[in-house]
Amino acid sequence: MSLRSQLLKGILEGCILSIIARETVYGYELSMKLQQFGLKDVSEGSIYPILLRLQKEKLIRGEMRPSPAGPKRKYYYLTSKGQEALEEFLHEWKNIQGPVEEILQGGKPSWTPKN
Repeated sequence: MSLRSQLLKGILEGCILSIIARETVYGYELSMKLQQFGLKDVSEGSIYPILLRLQKEKLIRGEMRPSPAGPKRKYYYLTSKGQEALEEFLHEWKNIQGPVEEILQGGKPSWTPKN
């Protein structure tokens, strides 16, 4: 597994929850939106297992709806439990993002641990 894949694996679920929180989407549409944000190597094949897991955890719900072009599509929307999970993800992301950026940019620690 590439370094990029390993990094994405940890944050992709939060990105998916965030997109679904903004609008109801179907799988292929979700894949296209992720690619529009620059995650071009995220395939539908990697998204559907995550969607299935999120449904099992009751973070999202899927609903079959008519499609203007062809067969019905399964649209996903966030549940209240999913909203809570997204808020937790955003909180943790903010706690991690700042220190990681500081380290990578060569900053100095803001505190010294006591021995």
